Amino acid sequence: MIRDITIPSRRLGGGLSFTQHSSSTACVVDATRGPDFALQCNEATKERIRKLFHKVEFSVSSYDTAWVAMVPSPHSAKVPCFPECLHWVLHNQLEDGSWGLPHHQPLLLKDVLSSTLACVLALKRWGIGEQLISNGLRFIELNFASATDKDQYSPIGFDVIFPGMLEYAQHLSLKLHLESGVFNELLHKRAIQLTRPYDSSPLELNAYLAYVSEGIGELQDWKMVMKYQRKNGSLFNSPSTTAASLIHLHDSGCLDYLRGALKKFGNAVPTIYPINIHARLCMVDDLKKLGICRHFSEEIQNVLDETYRCWLQGEDEIFTSAGTCSMAFRILRGYGYNVSSDPVAQFLEQEQCSGHLNDIHTMLDLYQALEMIIATDQPVSMKLNSSSLQSLIQRLSGEFYPPNGLTKQIHEQVDDVLKFPSHANLKRVANRRNIKHYDVDNTRVLKTSYSSSNFGNKDFLTLAVEDFNLCQSIHRNELKQLERWLTQNRLDKLKFARERSAYCYFSAAATIFQPELSDARMSWAKNGVLTTVIDDFFDVGGSMEELNNLILLFKKWDVDVSTDCCSERVGIIFSALHSTISEIGDKASKWQARSVTRHITDIWLNLLNAMLREAKWARDMSVPSLDKYMANGYVSFALGPIVLPALYFVGPKLPDDVVQHPEYHSLFELVSTCGRLLNDIRSFERESKDGKLNAVTLSVTHGNGRISEEAAIEGLSHRVEMQRKELLKLVLQREGSVVPNACKDLFWEMSKVLHQFYIKDDGFSSMGMADTVNAIIHEPITLNYLGDSKLITDYN
Repeated sequence: MIRDITIPSRRLGGGLSFTQHSSSTACVVDATRGPDFALQCNEATKERIRKLFHKVEFSVSSYDTAWVAMVPSPHSAKVPCFPECLHWVLHNQLEDGSWGLPHHQPLLLKDVLSSTLACVLALKRWGIGEQLISNGLRFIELNFASATDKDQYSPIGFDVIFPGMLEYAQHLSLKLHLESGVFNELLHKRAIQLTRPYDSSPLELNAYLAYVSEGIGELQDWKMVMKYQRKNGSLFNSPSTTAASLIHLHDSGCLDYLRGALKKFGNAVPTIYPINIHARLCMVDDLKKLGICRHFSEEIQNVLDETYRCWLQGEDEIFTSAGTCSMAFRILRGYGYNVSSDPVAQFLEQEQCSGHLNDIHTMLDLYQALEMIIATDQPVSMKLNSSSLQSLIQRLSGEFYPPNGLTKQIHEQVDDVLKFPSHANLKRVANRRNIKHYDVDNTRVLKTSYSSSNFGNKDFLTLAVEDFNLCQSIHRNELKQLERWLTQNRLDKLKFARERSAYCYFSAAATIFQPELSDARMSWAKNGVLTTVIDDFFDVGGSMEELNNLILLFKKWDVDVSTDCCSERVGIIFSALHSTISEIGDKASKWQARSVTRHITDIWLNLLNAMLREAKWARDMSVPSLDKYMANGYVSFALGPIVLPALYFVGPKLPDDVVQHPEYHSLFELVSTCGRLLNDIRSFERESKDGKLNAVTLSVTHGNGRISEEAAIEGLSHRVEMQRKELLKLVLQREGSVVPNACKDLFWEMSKVLHQFYIKDDGFSSMGMADTVNAIIHEPITLNYLGDSKLITDYN
C-alpha cells in the first residue's frame, strides 16, 4: 500500500508518502521538436519538482517494518501489536526470496541479508509464512559469504545486529546451514564491537550500543538505552531501535511513537522518522547547488520560514539530528536568518559525532556547517579550534567511509568541498561540478538502505542541465558581443594592454549567470576590460603627460578627441571610456528610473585619481606608510567600475541615499581591501623586482628589520581573513541593513572571484584557466541514459 498525503505549501508537518522505489520520469528534450516543445517539457519538469515540496516520498524499510512486526501486544504476548506490519512482510518478499529495496545495489548484499533475516524472524516469531521463511533462509545461505566481504558496504551496526539476529534465529529453532568460518568471524567482530569499536570513548560506546539494541537483545541494559529516548517517544528516531526496546520493556512513549508512524504511513515504516524537515532542506540545498533554485523561489521561501519557525520552537526533529541541525543552520544563516551556531557546536563537541551513528552525508553536513561557523562566528570558532575541523576532514577523507561503487559520487562531492573552500567557490563553476556529481540513484544507508525522490531525483538533474546549457548559449552570444565591442572601440590596437576579455566576461558569467541579468554581466565585463587596459596604461603604457591628459579629458567630458588628446592611445582609451560609460549609464538610468550616469563617472574618476597617485609615488620613489598605501590601494585595485555600476542591474532600486550610505561604502571597501591584499601577497616578488609599491614590501620596509617577508605575508593573510569575515557578516546581516540583499550578494560573489583567482593551487592552476572558461562558456553538458533510469553527465 502506498500512502500519499499532501499539505499546504506553508506547512512542513505532514505530506510524507511511501514509495517502493524512488523514481521520476525525466523529460529529455528533443531539439528537433522545436523550442515550444522544449519549453513545455521544461515547465512540466518544474511542476513535478514543485509538487515534491508539498510531500516527502520515502522508501519503505523492510528491516524496520519487520522489527515493528515483532512487537507483541501489550495485552497478550501471543499476538502482534502491529498485525498490519506482519501483513506487509507477508506480501512483500521479492522473487529471489529476499526482502529490501527492489533492484537493490550489488554492493548492498549485507543490507539485504539483514533485512531478509529480520523479516524471516518476524514471520517465525508469529508462526506464519512457512514457504516465505524457507525462501528467505535459502537466500541467506546462498549469500552468506557476503556478510564478511570487505568490498560490500556495511550498514551502521551490521557487525552487531546481524550476528545478534542469527543467535535469535537459533533461539527460534530456525535451521540455517551456514559456513562455520564466516559465522565465527561474524561473532568475533561482534565481540569487538560490543566492547570498544574503533577505540571509541565510553560515551560513544553507550550511544552506539543503544542505537543497535536489537542486535544485543537480552544482554542489553535497557535502562541505559531509555536515556536516549526523545520527546516523540522514539530511540534515535529509529523504528527498529524503538521496536526492540518495546519488545523488552513496555514504554508508552515508544508505543505511541510507533502507533503515530503507522497512522501516517499505513502498514509499514521507513528507517528514520520524522524526516520531513531534513528532506525539504535537502531539496533546497540540491536546487541551489545545481543552480536552479531561482525557479522555486516561493517554495524555498516557505521551507525556510517554516524551518526557522521550527528552529525557534526547539523542534526535536532539528535538534536531535546532527545532519538536520547542521543543514538547517548552514542554510538558514546563508539566507540571512538569525540562528545561533551553539546547537551545531554542541554536536561538534560531543564525542558521538565520531561517525558510528552518522553516515557520510551527516559528516559532510557537519563539515559545511563548521565552515559557516568559522566564517561568521569568531567566538564559537575559536572555542571549537582547529581540532574539530581536522577531525571531520580525517573522517571524510576515507578512513571511516572508504569509497566504493556505491559511494563514488558522494565521495566526489566530499572531495570538492574539501578542495574548494566556500569563500573561493565560483557559483557557476560549482554548479557544473555539482551537476557532474549529482546522483539520481541517491541510495543512502543507515542501519538499512533508503532512498527518496526528494534528494535523489532525475528531474533535478535534467532541469539543471537544460538550464545550464540555456544560460551558456546566452553567455556565448554575449562574449561575441564583448569581442565586437572591443574591436569597435579599437582597444585591440593598444599593444601594451593585456587581452583579458574572455576572463573578464567569465568572472561575470560565473557569478551572475541568470538570463535576465545580461545588462549586469555586460557592464561587469566591459568595465573589467577597461580597468585592465587602464591599469596597464598607468603601469607601463603611458607617460606622465598622457596620464594627466586622460584625467583632464575625463573631467571635461565633452571634448574634441581629434584635437584635445595628446596621443592616439589617449584618444582610444578616452573614447572607449566615454562611449561605454554613456551606454551603461543610460541603461542603468532606465533600470533605476533616475539618472545614475554621474555616479558612474565619479566611480571612474576616483579610480583614475588613485592610479595617478600611485604613478607619482613610483616616479618620485616615494615610500608611503602602509595605511596611506591601503587607503589609496583599495580604490586603485579597480573593483569600483566593475562591481558598483553592475549593482544597478541586479533588480532592486538603489536610491541615492543607499548609494551614499556607510554600509554601501563598507561593503565596497572590505571586498576591495581583500582584493588588494590578495594581489599584493601573490605578486610581491615580481612587483619588488619591477620597483612597484606593494603591501608586503611596505610592511617589511616599515618594520625596520623586525618583520620578515614571511611574517609580513602571514600578517596580511590574517588581515584578509578578518576582512572577508567582516564582509560576510555585513552580507548576511538583515536587521538594520539598507543595501538590498541582491546587491550585497554581488559583493560577496566578487570576493569569491578574487579568492579563486588568487588562491594557491586553485582550480584554475590545476585544470587551467582556459579549460575553466571553456567549461562555463563554451562546452555544453550532455545527458545520457545508462540502463533504464541512471543518468550520467558527459562533458564535450
